[in-house]
This record gives sequence, structure tokens and C-alpha cells, in this order.
Amino acid sequence: MESLKCRVTPVLALTIGVLFSARGAEAHGNHNMEKIQEGDAMSVDPIDSILWTHILLMMLSFGIIFPTGMVLGIVRNRWHIPVQVVGTAIAIVSFFLGHLHKGRAFSQNVHATFSNWLMLMLAVQIVFGIYLRFHITKGFHGKIRKVAIHGHGIVGKAMPVAAWVQMLFGGITALGYCRDDHLGQCLAHFIMGSAFIGYGILLTLVMLVGQVWLRRTGRSQEFFDSAVIAAWGCVNTFTEHRWGGAWVANDIQHTTMGVIWWAAGLAGVWLSRKRDGSPKRNFVPGFVIFITGWAMSAHPQHLPLSTMVHTVFGYTLMAAGLSRIIEVSFVLRDADTLSDDGDANSWQYIPPFLLCASGFLFMGATEEQMKLISDAGITHVSYVLVLYSFAFLIFLFTNMLLHIYAVNSKPPVPPKDNGEPVRAPRVNGHARGTDSRQIRDAEEFELDGLMSEDEPESPSTLGKNNEARVD
Repeated sequence: MESLKCRVTPVLALTIGVLFSARGAEAHGNHNMEKIQEGDAMSVDPIDSILWTHILLMMLSFGIIFPTGMVLGIVRNRWHIPVQVVGTAIAIVSFFLGHLHKGRAFSQNVHATFSNWLMLMLAVQIVFGIYLRFHITKGFHGKIRKVAIHGHGIVGKAMPVAAWVQMLFGGITALGYCRDDHLGQCLAHFIMGSAFIGYGILLTLVMLVGQVWLRRTGRSQEFFDSAVIAAWGCVNTFTEHRWGGAWVANDIQHTTMGVIWWAAGLAGVWLSRKRDGSPKRNFVPGFVIFITGWAMSAHPQHLPLSTMVHTVFGYTLMAAGLSRIIEVSFVLRDADTLSDDGDANSWQYIPPFLLCASGFLFMGATEEQMKLISDAGITHVSYVLVLYSFAFLIFLFTNMLLHIYAVNSKPPVPPKDNGEPVRAPRVNGHARGTDSRQIRDAEEFELDGLMSEDEPESPSTLGKNNEARVD
């Protein structure tokens, strides 16, 4: 125990020191406040090289390195800890650079406030990870270890979402957007746009590695989609208009859109079951996406550029909904997947990608962004192509992470119970197997070496479609 204290105390001291130093750095980060005119969100100075370095390093650590390390930790890969150590070092250096720049000054903002919470999450992860490396399972530490294992997994999986929010806050702060009267529409665009991107990522995840989990729930994909659609529709119905005030065209359109969402969502939940209670696919989520895209394509706007971007957004969303209906009804013919080897039909990649593209288009269509692009003389064609490029990059990175998970998450498949030899893995690392064996082998994966050999692994919350491992 004494050796444990000797090893843990310096780490805790370092972590607490970093946090308090960060608070101190924040206090000194506003030394250029006198440059900001009264009522403005920032000064007119350009972004200097230090701040650009901060932005790029934070995107590298929280946007690429930490998500990759998270997946490596889930599959218990030996590279998990080195990757996370590198990401942590870059993040700490970048955090302090954000308070040392000399260029553009910013007034109090949500990005600076949320950064402390994000770094606190990182500190908690470090403490959990170091404690688990000691492999102490005796006595009271056995109970603490279980809490640390679950806490480490929950915080680690929540960090990519928190990092995404923080990066959005950073972009908003850097440009001085989403203040005063612009706040409402800005929130709507960024929340809904992020939801479309998240939906596309979740569809990709379930399509490539989540079919076993989906079967274990006894529900169809459309049940979960329709339930979320219904809940979101209820929120939109009562929040898109300031009750007691005058109705305007956009209020009516937003509110009626909320009504059709909860009405269609309830219908989708009902249709997600067969008469015998088994799960059934249906068209409702795809149709809701399609009708929402149609409505948004005709959404009235103040600027011609904004009208064109919203039109392309609407058409993209319509294509996502239509391709989803075709996938469920004609490509899969109401089945969950066409094969058990983890590969998806090429058509199945279309809906999630278009949802990602729709999200970027909607986030990029706020009033202030449209005015900036219009004043710069940039056409809607160039702007849309840039946003589609971002969608391709996110879609690529998502598939790369899922590939890392799929080919490394399980040991090679044992022989079948009837003694039949196992088929050799294919070139892409996949091997065919039965659903029963997939379900039997589905496990929860924690960090490599964090569990002792006598410690059982917990059941998986998300199974993998294939059953092979590529080292």
C-alpha cells in the first residue's frame, strides 16, 4: 500500500497542479481585454500564429488522437496507452497556448468556460487509467476497481462528444457568432446539424459492427429511430414558437414539422413489431428525413446565397431519406443485413454519408455565416463543395475507427460445436460465422492489461458483425 501511495501521489499532484495552473492561465488570458470595443465579442486583431497552433493541436489531440486511442482501448490494444499519452501531452501544451496568444482578444465566452470541464474530464481519465494499471483487486480496492473500470469507459466514450461540442464553441468564439438575437437560430442550426451527423455515424456503426447488439435487443433499427424522432418532435412542437407572441412564417413551418415528427415517430414505433412480437423494419424514419428535407428546401431566407445553400441541404436530406427507404425495402428486403461477414452492401453507405453531409450543410447555413460568405463573394457552389469535403473526411475517419475495432476486437473464432473446421479469414480480415456464436462471443472490451487474469470480462453492449481478428 505504501508503494501505491508513493506512485499515485505524484500523479495526483501533477493532475491537480495542471488544473489549478489552468485556472491561473485563464485569469491571465484576458490581458488584452482593453482592445475589445464595448458591446463587441472580440477585438479586430487577426488570429496570430500561437492561436492557430492552439487550434490545430487541439483538433489533432481531441479530434483524431483521443478517438483513435478510445477505440484501441475498447479492443484492449497495446498501443492504447502510448497513443493516449501522446494525445494528453499535446492537449496540455495546446491548452496553455490558448491563453498565451497575443493576437485577437475575446470577451468572456462559452469556449473558455467549457475548456476547463473538458480538461477536467481528461484529468479524471488519467487518474482512472493510472489506478487501473496497478491491478489491485484485493479487499476494498476490488470495489473501487469496478467503479474505476466503468468510470474510465464512460468518460472515455463521452470525450469525443464533448470534444466535438468544444470545437464548435471554438469556431463560434473565433468568429464572434451566436450572440444576442442570433443565438436562437444559431443553436437550432448547430444542434440539428450535429444531430444529423451523429445519426449518420450511428447508422454506420450499427451497420458495420452493431448487428449482434441489435439482435440481442429484440428491436429493429427503426424502433429506436422512430422513438427518438417522436421525442424530438414533441420538443420542436413546443419550443419553436414563443407562445403568447405573434406567429411568423418560420414559426408555423417549424412547429408543424415538429408535429409530423412525433406523429410519424409514433407510427414508426408501432410498425416496428410483427404480429408475433418479433422486430420488423419499416419506412417511417426514411420518410421523415425525406419530408424534412423537402420542407427545408423551400424554407424562406433573407439572402440569395442562404436560399441556395438551404435548397442544397434540403435536396441532400431528401436523398438521404429516399436512399434509406430503398435500402430497407429493396436492398435488404426488411432484413437487418445481407451477410454475416461484416461487409455491407455498397448502397448501405449512401444514407449515413448523406446524413453527415446534411449536418455540415445545415451547420454552415446560419445567418452570420451566410452574410460572411456572401460579403466575401463566394458562390454557393464553392461553399457547398467545401462542406461536402468535410462530410467525406468525417465519414472516412468514422469508417477507419470502425475498421480498427472490427479487425482487432476478438480472438480468432474457435471451431464450431459440431467439430466442423473454421473457415479461414478472408483477405479483409473477416470470417463467416453464425449469429449464435457471434452473440456468445460478444464481450465488453476494456483497456489492455487493466483487468487481472482472474477478473471476468463484462458482456458487450455492442457486438461486432464479423468474428476474426487481424493483428
